[in-house]
Amino acid sequence: MRTINLTPSRILHAIKVPDATPGIVELYSLQDEQALLAKVRYNRLIDIFTGLTCYSLQNHLRTHVPELGQVETDELYVGIERGGSHYVIPVQAKARGESLGIVQIEQDLALCEHKFPDVSCRPIAAQFMKDNVIALFSFIIDDGEVRVLDEKHYRLVEAEEASKSGR
Repeated sequence: MRTINLTPSRILHAIKVPDATPGIVELYSLQDEQALLAKVRYNRLIDIFTGLTCYSLQNHLRTHVPELGQVETDELYVGIERGGSHYVIPVQAKARGESLGIVQIEQDLALCEHKFPDVSCRPIAAQFMKDNVIALFSFIIDDGEVRVLDEKHYRLVEAEEASKSGR
């Protein structure tokens, strides 16, 4: 499998977001991809990152895509922008130390094209970092290749620690 280096930048600023993860979820949460997806969902990080209003449609969507066979995405969101356009947003989640294969993003794009041909696709990858920071990446196809379009880091903090300017 081809891999793409998605090591989060060590010099990128982490945007402070008040942590809205329910305490009981935090208490029993592991540091795996499911815990990451829960934090992303409870803190509306897909909305913040994309600028869209987003809704979780399905976790661990497994489906068949012609010419690829079975594909799976960790979570699938649908979103809407202020002008009314719809988006489908497949999310791949990785725990700290795991790496993302480029094939996963290509499969997410193929899944969107097959299942949602009339909706814009915005694939995203999420990765746990240290100190309660979550890295998010978005992707595009550029000259037939998957490329990173954007990378942002979000630090989940207590409400009183979050500044109104995000710094």
